[in-house]
Amino acid sequence: MYVIAHLSDPHLDGSEEARDRLRLITSYVRSSSVDVVLVTGDLADHGLPEEYVEIARELTFDVPTLVLPGNHDISTPFRALVTAPGHGHPVHQVREVGPARFVLVDSTVEGEDHGYLSDESLAWLDGILGESFDGPTFVAMHHPPFVLHHPVMDQWKLENPDALAAVLTGKPVTALLTGHVHNAITSSFAGHPVLGAPGIRSAVRLPFEPSTGSLTDPHAHPGLALHVHTPGEPLQTIYRYPADLA
Repeated sequence: MYVIAHLSDPHLDGSEEARDRLRLITSYVRSSSVDVVLVTGDLADHGLPEEYVEIARELTFDVPTLVLPGNHDISTPFRALVTAPGHGHPVHQVREVGPARFVLVDSTVEGEDHGYLSDESLAWLDGILGESFDGPTFVAMHHPPFVLHHPVMDQWKLENPDALAAVLTGKPVTALLTGHVHNAITSSFAGHPVLGAPGIRSAVRLPFEPSTGSLTDPHAHPGLALHVHTPGEPLQTIYRYPADLA
C-alpha cells in the first residue's frame, strides 16, 4: 500500500490565520503514516520571497515533499523550494518516490490566473509519459482540465484542455492530481481519473449551493486528500477534514 497526502492552496501570506489553517493539516499528516506529500499549487498568496521562507519552514515532513506552482505563485522565488532544470518559468519536474513517478506540470501563466500549456510544455509531457516506467504514474498540475460551471472560477480555467487530452490519451497515467478550485473534486479526463484536493485556506461555494456573499468561504474547514495505491487494485481516494475529527 502506497499513500499520497495531497494538499493544495494554503495561500500563506504571513498571517496567523493562514498559518494556523495549514498547521491543522500538516499536524494531521505528521501523525499519519504516508509515503509522500504533494502540494498542488498556490503555496504563497502573493509570490513574495518571504512567503516561500515561511512555506519551507511549515512544509517539513519525514517523507519526501513535492510542490508545484499555482497561479498565485511566482516562478523565480518558487524555485528556491525545488530542484528543477532551467530557470524562471515554467517549473516542470519529474520525481520518483518509492515505486511511483510524479510528473509535476506547471500549468500557470505568469501574471495571469488562468492556465495554459505551451507546445513546448506539451512536448515535454509527451516525452516523459512515453518513457518506460514500471509503477504508478501521477500527473499533477494546479489547474484541472475542465470547466466547473462556476461564473468566476471558469474565467481562470486551463485554456487548452484539448491539447492536453491529445497528449494524455492512451498514456499509462494512474491519475491526474489537481488543486486550484478549493474543493474536493473527482472526475475523469482523457480516460484517466482526475482527483482535486480541497482548499486549505478557504473553500469556494458553487452556484447551486447556499451563498456566503463572497467567492471564498474562509470559515470552511481545511482538508486534504489521501490517495491509496495498492498494486492490482483501483486507486482509492479518501478526503479528510481534521477539524471534524478533533
